[in-house]
Amino acid sequence: MKIRINGNSVRFRLTRSDVKQLATTGGLEQKVDFGGQALFYSVKIVDGRDLTSSFENNTITLYLPAKMIGELTDTDKVGFENVVNELHLLVEKDFTCLENVSEDQGDNYPNPLAKNFYEEGD
Repeated sequence: MKIRINGNSVRFRLTRSDVKQLATTGGLEQKVDFGGQALFYSVKIVDGRDLTSSFENNTITLYLPAKMIGELTDTDKVGFENVVNELHLLVEKDFTCLENVSEDQGDNYPNPLAKNFYEEGD
């Protein structure tokens, strides 16, 4: 799981095993250790209709409605978004990059644009 924060926007990107774990256990959490303090970020499955979030005890939590995890697991749906009090929330599948990168992408979803990208690059 990755998060990207830009201004008043928080994006959660989920790998295949992240989505599987969420569907199985209902939650996922990671942390960034800054030495004396840590920032935690998590996704939790909840009843409800919309993405919501909270920030408490150094933890950013994205609340994902159960019906959405089913769509991420069982369909080609890429992600979901919502705006709550000017905070833009987004959760999406983490696709492999089209360009070469040094990070391990073995657990990412296949990029649906890859076929077009490589055909145009020939």
